[in-house]
This record gives sequence, C-alpha cells and structure tokens, in this order.
Amino acid sequence: MAEFKSSATDSGAVESVPTQAFDVVVIGGGPAGMAAALSANKAGARVAIVEREQNLGGILRQCIHPGFGLSHFKQELTGPEYAQRFIDQVRETDITLFLDSMVIGIDSGKPAKDTTVHTVTLMSPAGMLQLTGRTVVLAMGCRERTRSEIKIPGSRPAGMFTAGLAQRYINIENLKPGSRAVILGSGDIGLIMARRCTLEGISVEGVYELMPYANGLRRNVKNCLDDFGIPLHLSTTVTRVIGHDRVEAVEVSQVDERLAPISGTERIVPCDTLLLSVGLIPENELSVAAGVELDPRTRGAVVDQSLQTGVPGIFACGNVLHVHDLADNVTTESERAGAAAAAYALVCGAVADADAAGPGCQLTVSPVGIAGYALPGRITAVALTKLNFRVCRPVNAACVRILADGKELFAGKVRAFKPSVMESFPLPAKVIQRTLDLGASEIVLSVDPVEEA
Repeated sequence: MAEFKSSATDSGAVESVPTQAFDVVVIGGGPAGMAAALSANKAGARVAIVEREQNLGGILRQCIHPGFGLSHFKQELTGPEYAQRFIDQVRETDITLFLDSMVIGIDSGKPAKDTTVHTVTLMSPAGMLQLTGRTVVLAMGCRERTRSEIKIPGSRPAGMFTAGLAQRYINIENLKPGSRAVILGSGDIGLIMARRCTLEGISVEGVYELMPYANGLRRNVKNCLDDFGIPLHLSTTVTRVIGHDRVEAVEVSQVDERLAPISGTERIVPCDTLLLSVGLIPENELSVAAGVELDPRTRGAVVDQSLQTGVPGIFACGNVLHVHDLADNVTTESERAGAAAAAYALVCGAVADADAAGPGCQLTVSPVGIAGYALPGRITAVALTKLNFRVCRPVNAACVRILADGKELFAGKVRAFKPSVMESFPLPAKVIQRTLDLGASEIVLSVDPVEEA
C-alpha cells in the first residue's frame, strides 16, 4: 500500500488531506468495477476500488434470481453468487479497497512530463482522503427513472416505489412493500419483480407497458409473467394515481401510435402499491464534473475503442457508459476498460496516446435508421473495433450497414432485432482504413428494416 502524504487542497488550507498514490483508481465496486480492477491488476498496475456501500457487489447483492454467468462462467448463477466469485478474486489480490466511501470530486492536473494525474477526493467515516492515479475508471452504474421524471398525474400518496427499491426492500431488508401491486413498465427489473412479488404473496394486478412491445428479455417475459399467469398490457400506461395517505388505485389508459392516451379507454385498477420500471439512467454526475462529454443518446460518456473518454486517462465501462441487458456483458466490457487503463498508466499517458491514435485517425461514429445509439462514439486507431448498438423498435428483418462518405463499406446479414437486446459486431480494421482513404471523418452505422418477401 502506498504511503500517506500531506497534501493541501489549496494555499489557504489549515489542515492537510492524506493522499495515496495508485496507477488506476476504479470508482464503483459492482460487477463493472471489480472486473475492471481485476483486469488492471492482472496487467501489473497498482489498483484501488472506491465503493460507497459497505460491501462489494453493487446491485447484484439484491438480484437473488438466477440467470447470471451463463456466458462468462458457463453456468447459471444467482446475482449474489456471480458477485461473490469476483469478490473472492479481489480479496486474493493486493487491490486496495475503500468501502463505505463516497467520491465527491475528480480533479486533473499535469505536475510533470505532460503526464496527467487525476486526484479523486472521497469522504468516509474516517474523514477526507485523496487518491491520485494516472488513470481513473468510471464504473458507477446507473439509477432508476422516477415518477417525477415521467410526470404521472395524480396525488402523492405512500406506496409508490421504483422496482429496484422494492427489490431491495424484499430481498435485503426483508420488508413487504404492499399487498396488491400494479407494475408500470416491462423492463427486466419490472418483470422480475412481478414474479418476486407473487412469490412473496403480493397480488400483481398486471404489468402495463407504454410501448406496443415488451422492453425486457423474452426469457423474462416467459419465466416471470407467462409462467405465473400475470397479464401484460401493451400500449397502456398509468395516467393517474389515486389515493390520499396510501395508494388506493391507479387509472390506466390505452395509448395511440404517438403514445398519447386515448380518451374513453380509461379504467380504474384497485391497488395499494405502484412499482415503476420505466428505464435506467447512467450515474454520471461525477463524470460531468470531471469534464467528460456525454452522449445524449446513451446519457453515458463518449468513448473511443479503448473505452477512454475525451478526458485523457479517464475510462468508463458498465452501466455508467450505456445500459446493458446482461451482467456477463458488463464483465467483458469492463475487463477491456481495466486492461486499457492499466496500459495507459504503465506506459505513460502522453506516449500511450500517441501510439494508440496513429497518424490522423480521428473518426466519429453516428447511428442512423432504427439504430438508437452506437458505441464507441469515436475511433482513434486503425484496428479491429467492437461496435455495440441497440435498435429503437423491434423488427423481424433488418440489415446493418457501415457507410462512409455516402459509400457502403460493409453490410451484414438480414435478421431480427429487438430493443431489449444489446447488439454487437466487429468492425474490421480494413473498413476503418478505407474510411480514412476516402477522406471521411465519420463512420455511419445504419440499421435499416428490409421488406420481407
């Protein structure tokens, strides 16, 4: 462990702040943070993990259902089992842990040799502490969208929860949120909580989804709704909350193709609990404060193929970068980020940047058609690059095409796409080089529906 040093926060400071130095500082101790830290540690970097909870594991600690590890460990695990495997690996290394510690800021400076050093300031029960690192990996995960963000009319009684909060109450706190529930939104958390509530003796009146299709994985629709006889109402949403001290009922209405409620379709559904599963938002307040540019489509950082943000030495991975459907995918992506962060830190940032970028490779990646987003948002190296994307709506037949300067450089096979599944495909180095040869500055990812015969 690095020695403590005295470091004043400003020239007029009365007390010094203890400081420890590392190569890589990982913010977040969930599946993304642990995978990134282990990967960086394996590369030979001195690594620290900062986690605001008292335990590692993140959201997986409350995800007691099975379905994890199928691709990474080749066996089905529950969330806590999946997390524990990584916790055990972390404990076996010399990775320094700062648990029950909240990061309050990330500052960057250039003390010498043009090598950026980032200072992560955190608060813990022991007081304030500063960690310096050549690189920082952002792995803070995401938070749930709340009622105020989707503007449901009506009164403000007790009994309204986000689905993840209700999951924590039941699985961690051993508390029962209600007796008769309505679930708004068919995201995976909402579907899983429909099953969990039923198993705990809570009657689930139905799952109501604004869109004309389910937003969760097909396996969750089958295992959590169909197998338990829970109805799924598509193109329907909650238009009013009824109740004074406690939720007494909700008003639901069908919506048209513009997602506007249809007059005359209203009906009252009695309940005492409303669970919201209406989307996740990457937790990027720290990122913005550090000067990281965000993509308005993903609400995560704009990164290159090594998952480095526009701020040299700051990397992002997991749900803070873009919302994933599987924890296994989070692990794979975060391992890439951790390895890249370690390489950057150990080789010296300025040299690493020059080597990685190559001569004149600065391309942006833009989604068109029904592609909702494309990641990475920029390419700085002529090398095989993994592109991730999601579609805006389900289609039975569509084709992925790569365009540059109006010319088609690549076309994939025609197949079905669903918004609930994150898609990925390899972008060959020769396609990137051809884009540069055309003098283009942008690669266009186009997903276009195909008329079926």
